[in-house]
Amino acid sequence: MSVAQSRMGPMSTFVDSLARLGDALGDVVGPMLGERALATSADDEVVAALVQGARILRWAEAILVESAAQLAERSAAAPHADRPETRRGCASVAELVQRATRVSRRSAGDILAAARAVREDVAPSSGERLPAELPHMRAALAAGHVGVDGLVAVAHVLRGCPAGRAGILAADEELAACARGEGADGAPPANADDLRTMALVWEMHLDQDGAEPRETRALRKRGLTLGMRRDGLVPIRGNLLPEVAEQLQRGFDALLNPKVDGVPVTGPRFVDSGDDAEAGADELDAASEAAADIRTRPQKQHDALAAILMRVAGSGMLPTLGGAAPTLIVSVREADLVRGRGGATLGGSSEPVSLAVARHIACTGAVERVVTADNGRIVAIEIQDRVFNHHQRRAIGLRDGGCLIPGCHVPFEWCELHHVEEHSRGGPTHTDNGVALCWGHHRTLDTSGWEIRVRDGVPEVRGPHWWDATGRWRPTTKSPSRLRDALQRRAAGE
Repeated sequence: MSVAQSRMGPMSTFVDSLARLGDALGDVVGPMLGERALATSADDEVVAALVQGARILRWAEAILVESAAQLAERSAAAPHADRPETRRGCASVAELVQRATRVSRRSAGDILAAARAVREDVAPSSGERLPAELPHMRAALAAGHVGVDGLVAVAHVLRGCPAGRAGILAADEELAACARGEGADGAPPANADDLRTMALVWEMHLDQDGAEPRETRALRKRGLTLGMRRDGLVPIRGNLLPEVAEQLQRGFDALLNPKVDGVPVTGPRFVDSGDDAEAGADELDAASEAAADIRTRPQKQHDALAAILMRVAGSGMLPTLGGAAPTLIVSVREADLVRGRGGATLGGSSEPVSLAVARHIACTGAVERVVTADNGRIVAIEIQDRVFNHHQRRAIGLRDGGCLIPGCHVPFEWCELHHVEEHSRGGPTHTDNGVALCWGHHRTLDTSGWEIRVRDGVPEVRGPHWWDATGRWRPTTKSPSRLRDALQRRAAGE
């Protein structure tokens, strides 16, 4: 009997058993979703279903890992034409795993990474099975204590550790015990994030001098580059040192933190206008306010980085360029700006940008009007400073409290001041014509559907139709003192 034939019998029985398990599981899952069986269950039952589902998932992932390990082993030992992936029209084992499991490419890579860590290779000379790279984690996988993400978290850290085999095995044993809930501290079974943290601790313990070589490599590889502009975007690539990335993340967190100091308000932060017609208007709930900001997390982080850069550039702390602070320069023909047609250019590039960029920059900074003769000679230079002074800025900050758009929680210190009536159309640089907007909402104000006006010195917003179909103008603020005043008025029945 050939080796292939000897495999068919038990393998066929094994696959049949899995098929029966799958059918039985389908009989449970079908009613659970189709008939919403959990909808009438108590909370404890729902949580128990979650726990059992995760237990089944970990065992299912063990099947995927072991199957992928077998495919990788056979692929490495066979001529190219006889490899499992080649005979099935795939370019690699990873592609075969992805096609067979219908997971993402990244998930297929994780399955193979886990397989490498627990695969028991065969010694070429003796044919004996060799211990896995992480034998204790393999046992934890087989017992359903750890899944792919936890296994990959451990393997990724320990694989890069230059410690000897004995040290790796000690870490493997302890981490597997933690996955089972049998660690030294008696903690419950560790999740994937916990296992990664513990693995990093073991790495530092086993390689106490390892941080220095890593530091040298990191310093050598650090860098940041801006690519060529394409489709209105500039790609950014590079590697940040950990402390730089952490500081940037803290900046993001500070700007994007939804917590607002002062009296907590569960709904939109609208201030009663005092108008009887609007006094009884229905308030939108907190979910509606959150939905008002439809930017994705990466988009919010982009806008937070823009705010940080603009703030630093205007701080006066950077070295000068040509005798002046590093200033963003946008060039636009006056006729184009007045008509609202045409384009503009940034100082360091000849490629056009939209007029929205010019309007945004002009709203927040000084405008230098350069008059040229037909032959290009500069005839006159006029400077219009439309920057709110620090007294006006403080006053607007006390009134608005932060970005005026509902659902946005960028604090006032990181906001720009927007001329509600454009300065180019006669709008004054006055507190009654200035409101606080974060960089992102200021930059997209012309296209986002939000409208702003100031009535009797109080800013009001009107949201896009999808957010508020009534089209009602609503006073709004993030100022804690004004919020308390509004709450007190509502409590008094005013």
